[in-house]
Amino acid sequence: MLAISLLTSCGFYSLTGAAISGDTINIHFIENKAPTVAPSLSATFTQKLRQHLTSLSSLAQVDNDKTDYDIKGSITTYNVTVASITGTETSAKNRLTIGVSITFEDRKDKEKNFTQTFSRFADFDASQNFQSVESSLIETITDELKDDIFNRAFVNW
Repeated sequence: MLAISLLTSCGFYSLTGAAISGDTINIHFIENKAPTVAPSLSATFTQKLRQHLTSLSSLAQVDNDKTDYDIKGSITTYNVTVASITGTETSAKNRLTIGVSITFEDRKDKEKNFTQTFSRFADFDASQNFQSVESSLIETITDELKDDIFNRAFVNW
């Protein structure tokens, strides 16, 4: 118990299993470069990612280039496709897919730097109007994406 207390108090490890040795992070605005654009997705996702990374760590969001960590990225995919069809060859389920390309820089340990595309999806009933379920689908998918990015950047499983 003493070892856990010492490790968490020094800011190097957290109860999430993350190894974080810095104090500051700059998460740049995540631009929407997908062919189809959801108007508020960039702002919503950027804010969620900033809040998630700072709430699970002792990192402070700083808007400059002198931070310990730097995250840049863009939304590259935002599309609705058919997920499954019925026996009469009509759509039973549709799928919203969101993909983000992320560049992570650890200024203290260059070996941890990466550029990766993260993609998640959520299915919805084809009988539902997309606009009526879009915000809840975005909420679900962006929650999964922010977890994936945090885990890739700071949790070495």
